[in-house]
Amino acid sequence: MTLDTTWAIKWMRNVQADIAAQREYLIDLDRAIGDGDHGENLDRGFTHTISVLENEAPQTVQEVLKIVAKTLMSTVGGAAGPLYGTAFLRAAKAVDPHEQTADTVVTFLQAALEGIQARGKAEEGEKTMVDAWAPAVRAARTAAEAGQSPQETLKAAAQAAHQGAADTQPMQATKGRASYLGERSIGHLDPGAVSSALILNAAYAATEE
Repeated sequence: MTLDTTWAIKWMRNVQADIAAQREYLIDLDRAIGDGDHGENLDRGFTHTISVLENEAPQTVQEVLKIVAKTLMSTVGGAAGPLYGTAFLRAAKAVDPHEQTADTVVTFLQAALEGIQARGKAEEGEKTMVDAWAPAVRAARTAAEAGQSPQETLKAAAQAAHQGAADTQPMQATKGRASYLGERSIGHLDPGAVSSALILNAAYAATEE
């Protein structure tokens, strides 16, 4: 599938479905080391995002991601709304408006990561969503530089994000609300990293449909 506007909308539909399916799981993860509302907030935000996309009928990938950013910022509470909103806003500025190449996949993933870090002041290894996005960007860049297709580049990113999220379990949180728990944060997955992996996997899954 071409990574065009149809793909971008399908990506967001996949995200909404996956977040809804994993809503309780994300709530449980966040209840262990956070406020317990991560799943509920994201479910509400992406459900509303789909409604807005249907109403506004965006014509470019850029327009899709701008709508996502704006909607998440206005509907998702806690830290997730500003973080994901900034990520998608930065990504919207970095994408090709009409069709992604492997290189532009890397570019917009990198832009999203930089947006998250600018907003959250987090670095890799602090048990945050950065721990999913940073390895995803590295894997995407490696794939693109090896001449892989845009679809394969997204697949590499999704797989790396999944592993990055899993790797947060033994970490001690040093950023965000989870950091207040100190050593008690060890042994729990970071919910933001897990939801990030879901979002990136949804992007790849949308290329297969």
